[in-house]
Amino acid sequence: MAVRVQREDFDVGAEIAALTDGNAQIGGVTSFVGLVRDMADGERTSAMTLEHYPGMTEKMLAEIDAEAHDRWPLEASLIVHRYGRLEAGDRIVLVIAASPHRDAAFEACRFLIDWLKTRAPFWKLEETADGATRWVEAKDSDDDAAARWETNEGKKRAG
Repeated sequence: MAVRVQREDFDVGAEIAALTDGNAQIGGVTSFVGLVRDMADGERTSAMTLEHYPGMTEKMLAEIDAEAHDRWPLEASLIVHRYGRLEAGDRIVLVIAASPHRDAAFEACRFLIDWLKTRAPFWKLEETADGATRWVEAKDSDDDAAARWETNEGKKRAG
């Protein structure tokens, strides 16, 4: 289990290699990479500034990661989330789940990003192409995706 909140970019291939190196128990690795889009709510955006509460953010991400390890037989996992000003096309977040079984890796990765989107204390300020700014509101679709993990079916341990 590993969690990092950082300003600098990350190398997806290097992160996967470091996470899996020497662990022959891993049979499947899934990953998700979130990027800054150049369009939001039908309007062109040029950048996004991500803010967080140091200490609280890492603690919440660690709790989310621990929950994934409780639910699925994971050999390893990683959450890397960036903060600061990021331009369209920049990487924001990396989630990796590694398990002996592909189903567990897929489900855990989906769980990690769904809960991260709704529970991690990050605030996003979008910059439009004309220089205006606006805070990003929570989306019902993110809440709906996270809600499926609250059901008994979503809490089942896969393996």
